[in-house]
Amino acid sequence: MLQFLLTYKNPILHTSLSLSLTFLLSFFKIPSLFLHGLHTYIQPENLHQDASRAAIRRPESTNPSSTLQGYQHLSSKPNIEPRKRNKSKEKSEFDENNAQIFRITLDHSRIQSRLYFHEYRRVFTLSFVALSSLLLQFYLGVSESSGSFINGTFVPLLFGFILLCNLVLLLAKVSFEKSASRKSEKQLSVLLGVLGFTLGLLICFEIVPWVLDFRFESINGVLRVFLAVLMGFIAGFLLMPALKIARSFWLGTDQLRSNLSMIHCGWFSRMILYANTTLSMLTALLWINPFVEILVNKNIDNAKGARLASEIGDAERLVGNVGMSLSDFNKLRVWCLLLLGLLQVVALRPNLQMYLNEALLSWYQRLHASKIPDLDFSRAKVFLHNHYLCLVVLQFLAPPILVLLFVGLSQIDGNSFLSSQSICSLQPCSSFVKEVALFLAWWVVFVWAVFSSGSLVLYRRGILYMS
Repeated sequence: MLQFLLTYKNPILHTSLSLSLTFLLSFFKIPSLFLHGLHTYIQPENLHQDASRAAIRRPESTNPSSTLQGYQHLSSKPNIEPRKRNKSKEKSEFDENNAQIFRITLDHSRIQSRLYFHEYRRVFTLSFVALSSLLLQFYLGVSESSGSFINGTFVPLLFGFILLCNLVLLLAKVSFEKSASRKSEKQLSVLLGVLGFTLGLLICFEIVPWVLDFRFESINGVLRVFLAVLMGFIAGFLLMPALKIARSFWLGTDQLRSNLSMIHCGWFSRMILYANTTLSMLTALLWINPFVEILVNKNIDNAKGARLASEIGDAERLVGNVGMSLSDFNKLRVWCLLLLGLLQVVALRPNLQMYLNEALLSWYQRLHASKIPDLDFSRAKVFLHNHYLCLVVLQFLAPPILVLLFVGLSQIDGNSFLSSQSICSLQPCSSFVKEVALFLAWWVVFVWAVFSSGSLVLYRRGILYMS
């Protein structure tokens, strides 16, 4: 028995960790606790109108007035009775009760009533388990004389594959949710997916090898096409989350100069938003060859190159002769990807709060747009932002989880694949997993940075605007 435990200690530890984490996350409701304390808003239907109108609320809510107990009142005049109007006047009067909005503090009971909560809870739990399994495998190490089963490598690979399939399928599902985004955004998402697939073919078949510092020698033609298809899916599905992130950054850093205390973002959250945006753009540049040539010293061990760097003043001749070694630069790349993934997880709560505050800003803008404002649009927007809360959490959570997952897979020791001939009969698994996983991690960051920074440029130029 003792010999059995010592031989299969790695898979036993992986199994114990996975079961323990699954139980703890479910028992303590960690997915709901992660969103606890955020504020969402509701704008009730005007109940004093004579004409009957359909309220914008969930079908099971039959008594809308009963759901307003305990909510914080944000109207400027909450307790003032509406003045009696002269019915003989032809000019319609504005009813202040129709402009009331209420702030709700999210807790478990309210979060679990939102659409896609079960999908969010499943992805949160599976992500935590898969990443923890990868981290455990990194510290346990592998034995060169053992296969992937005894080393336990198959456990993080299995969890990683299941997590990847769940994320891709859920991103596809929420991207085409009927009321969660505009039709134009869906069409643009499909177009960018096709462009991403085309660009993926150019990269995978190394038609322009001087642009990116990636090589795919261990991947055959079929796998390169499959990789290009996956790149197209990622490019298409990440458009709408990137657009929401750009709006959250624009509102959270107060680029509108509104100075509204009710949508104010604290200094720490604002610093996280700036750091997240800056690091994503810098990390995306680390695999582009012109920047690689500047940062990597190819002659670091060459005395002639060192003398050339110290004596020559021409900047063009210094390229490739100054900077860090290639091994240190590769470590820097991995650490930047890892730090960016963790930073995006930390920035999820500020981004989500700013997304919810966007509905509040819409209400405020239309309330002060005219003497008799039309609040139907803001009421619909407040409802949709509140109703699709967990859907947006899935969109915000998927990119950093994908980055962390791919970085973890790229760091698995290749010795565990040597005796797995049934799995690796066609391709050398070690180099295949490392190259493809690291490339996909960069691709997620690159697409995310291009879409979000491009949206911010359009906001800055006034082509896009908050409404």
